[in-house]
Amino acid sequence: MCGIAGLFNLPSAEGLLPTMLRSITHRGPDAEGQYYHGASGARIALGHRRLSIIDLSAAANQPFVKAGLALAYNGEIYNFQDLRRELIRMGVNFRTNSDTEVVLEAWRAWGPDSLRRLRGMFAFSIYDEHTGRMVLARDHLGIKPLFMVRRQNGVAFASELKALRPILGPDAAIDHTAMVASLMYYWVPDSHCVLKGVKKLPPGHWVEFSAAGKMQMHCYWDARAELVEQRRQPVGVSELRNILEQSVANHMIADVPVATFLSGGLDSSLITVLAARLNANIDCYTIAFRAEDQRFEAMPDDLFYARKIAKAHDLRLHEIEIAPDVADMLPRMVAMLDEPIGDAAAINTYLICEAARKTGIKVMLSGMGADELFGGYRKYYAGLLAKKYQRVPGFIRRGLIEPVIGGLPVAGGNRGYKTVRWAKRFLDFASLPEEAAYRRSYTHYDRDGFHSLLSPELWSTVEQLFSEHAAIYNEGPSDDHVNRMCYTDTRLFLNGLNLAYTDRSSMAASIEVRVPFVDWQVAEAAFSIPGDQKIVGRESKAILKKAAEAWLPKEIIYRPKGLFSAPLRAWIRRDLSEMINDILPNGSLVQDGLLRGDKIRDLIDEDRRGAADRSKEIWQLLTLETWYRQQWQPAAEQERGDAAE
Repeated sequence: MCGIAGLFNLPSAEGLLPTMLRSITHRGPDAEGQYYHGASGARIALGHRRLSIIDLSAAANQPFVKAGLALAYNGEIYNFQDLRRELIRMGVNFRTNSDTEVVLEAWRAWGPDSLRRLRGMFAFSIYDEHTGRMVLARDHLGIKPLFMVRRQNGVAFASELKALRPILGPDAAIDHTAMVASLMYYWVPDSHCVLKGVKKLPPGHWVEFSAAGKMQMHCYWDARAELVEQRRQPVGVSELRNILEQSVANHMIADVPVATFLSGGLDSSLITVLAARLNANIDCYTIAFRAEDQRFEAMPDDLFYARKIAKAHDLRLHEIEIAPDVADMLPRMVAMLDEPIGDAAAINTYLICEAARKTGIKVMLSGMGADELFGGYRKYYAGLLAKKYQRVPGFIRRGLIEPVIGGLPVAGGNRGYKTVRWAKRFLDFASLPEEAAYRRSYTHYDRDGFHSLLSPELWSTVEQLFSEHAAIYNEGPSDDHVNRMCYTDTRLFLNGLNLAYTDRSSMAASIEVRVPFVDWQVAEAAFSIPGDQKIVGRESKAILKKAAEAWLPKEIIYRPKGLFSAPLRAWIRRDLSEMINDILPNGSLVQDGLLRGDKIRDLIDEDRRGAADRSKEIWQLLTLETWYRQQWQPAAEQERGDAAE
């Protein structure tokens, strides 16, 4: 795992590249490399920060230059040894044992066709010294990020948005559609970036820049074609077991120790046990919360189950208590994430990775992705339940059920009422049409909510975002409600939120997180399975659970689902109460006319009275306000200081 940065056809390349690399030092503390090529000045400038995982020798450092090709690469290719053997049979001579050299030679041998053969996570740039052509490529499902910004006939690119700030300079401006998207979803979808002019290379795509500055975008793996239109024979339980075993084995390839996240839930336990079959000495890391936070959140005791798995398989379990000074941690988290991502699980990931790094770990396996692929989120069952609810006579729904549940409190003084929270949330969307109901099941505001929160000048962005969501949802299989929801999450939620915060927060601690479920072959297998085999009755991830019975006890497989989250409601009510009062109702976003302070005060009041659970909305507003101040206030304060002098 590494960080890359580069500039192509930009005259200021030599001066800017070192600054860009300094901003992503955390992604690769082991080595730095710079490469420049061009007749007059630097036509191409490639930079790399290395976290050494495979072939630890200096010979594998990057940018990697060989026979006219220069590569800067972030990621891991798990089938590189198979590809290397094939290339050797074709006459290729290798000078390292790295997957880096395999990526370069695969491109030389097969060009863009090589991308479909790569099994792993990657974002890379390859420059051809002979033709002056440069390409950028990103992995199939968007595990690794790649940001880029055009300037005249050139382009700058980097693994993190912060590395492009020197390129944007005083021209940096907020993309208001992306800002509203962060309020709607609590993250920024891959199709948007919160800074104007910056694009994210889409998953499954590569882009070519000619020496003359012409740009051509290409798709090598289309999610709709591969996951929806390609009608494969459904995999059975036995075949699914083989696919999962192979994926975990692939993800164990490293020249450094590999550890795992272990929450005690199905996904992380399955990954951990499969990994332990290959390495009995594997380390596992889990989180624990303060007792008062757990009680207020009504959280399941994940630690109990994590300990059971560790004991049963004689694994070394490291327990990390999540009890940070959250008022101090929040601005640090916002800075590391680059965009206003309102999922407090990023704090968990960072703290676990930070603890693991101190014990010498560089690589960790995560169970992320199983919920999206196999129908594990509660919102999927809620979507199915909503259709049944709509068959209840309207006079019973509107005259009895909704008034009664609407009047119930969601929390007392020291305890949250989980069932009431869920019921109130369900009624927010249960009567809506299918796509709108699914969108509202996991987003913060409906149209009226946005209109009361946003400046009227931003209302049109809401309609754009609603249309974009509907377009992706409607790409899903028309005859399979569950897989339509899974497809939408695979396109939006997985890379826009989960993979994004995992990459940024883990790399902030200089840890590589690998995700065996987020493998394109696993994804293709998962979408061959009909939705009625994923959710059976009230049982989510039914076929995955059946497959897991070969390795896990049923008390782990069929336990109530936990969440890899943080005690958000407790933090909002207690730890962050003063900060909320100080910076939200009359904050910079309100002062600058983007948000309405009266609506924010209403949200805070509803939450504190226990009338509704608004903790997620308040947390996202805090992250957005903090991000906004970090981005724009320093410049404004400097201007005021200069004027005073």
